[in-house]
Amino acid sequence: MEANKILSADILDIIFEKMNKDYGAYKLRKEYKKRLTLALIITAIVAFLCIGGMVFSSWYSKYLGKKQVTIADVTLANVDNKPPPPPPVPPPPPPKVEPPKIEIKSFTPPKIVDQPDQKKEVKQQDELDNTTIGHIDQAGIKAPDVVNPPKVDQGSKVVAAPADDDNKVFTKVEIEAGFPGGDGAWNNYVRTAITLHMDELTDEGKSGTCEVQFIVDKDGAVSDVQALTMQGTKLAEIAVNAIRRGPHWTPAQQNGRKVKAFRRQKITFQMPDE
Repeated sequence: MEANKILSADILDIIFEKMNKDYGAYKLRKEYKKRLTLALIITAIVAFLCIGGMVFSSWYSKYLGKKQVTIADVTLANVDNKPPPPPPVPPPPPPKVEPPKIEIKSFTPPKIVDQPDQKKEVKQQDELDNTTIGHIDQAGIKAPDVVNPPKVDQGSKVVAAPADDDNKVFTKVEIEAGFPGGDGAWNNYVRTAITLHMDELTDEGKSGTCEVQFIVDKDGAVSDVQALTMQGTKLAEIAVNAIRRGPHWTPAQQNGRKVKAFRRQKITFQMPDE
C-alpha cells in the first residue's frame, strides 16, 4: 500500500493487504458491526412481541374473557318424612300334630352265654310277625311294610359261632407274643448267644442292630425266621439261629383267644473297643 494512503485506509485493509479478501474472513470482519446491530434489533423486536403478547393476554382475560354467571332462585320442594308402613304380620304356625305311635316289640338276636338271663322275656316268633322290631316294647298301630326278624331254628335253639381260621397270621394283635420269663430272660438269652460266638463277631468287626421277624404259632412254636436288617452278617446269622433254636414263646392274643401272629425282635452287638 502506498505511504500516502496508509493514514486514510481502514485497519482491515492494512491487515488484508496482501491476502485473499474473497476467502470470507475479510468480509466477516468488515460487516461485523452491521451484523451485530441487526441481531440486537431482531432480539429487541422478539422481546417486545413476547412482552406485548403477555400483557395483551392478561388484559383480555381480565376485561373481555369473563364468563357471565346467571344466578337463579332455588325453590325447595316439600319432602314427606312419614315412616314406612310396618311389615305384614306372618301367619301363625300350624298346630303341631303328634305322629301316631308305632307298635314295637323288643327283640335281641340270640347269643350263646354261660348263664342266660332268666328275667328277660323271650318273644315267640308268632308275636314278632308283622311288627316293628326295636329295643323297647311300645303299644301302638302296626306300621306298614314291616320287615320281620330272622327266624331261629326252633329245634336246637343254638346259634353256631363263626369258625376260626387257623391259617390266618395276624400282623397286629391286642397282646403280642412274648419270650418266656419276660424282657430280663430275653436279655440273658441274647447275651449268652453272643458270648458263645464272640470270637467270630470280633473277627468280622461289624457292630450294629439286627432286626429279626418270625411267626409265633398258637402253641408258641417259632417258624419262618428271617433277618430284616444286616443280612449276610455274622450277627444276623447268630440272631436267626438263636430265635429258631430257642424255647417256645408265649403266643399272641386277639379277642381273648390265642392266635398265630408275626413278631419282630432286635439284637444289638457292639465291638469291645467302641
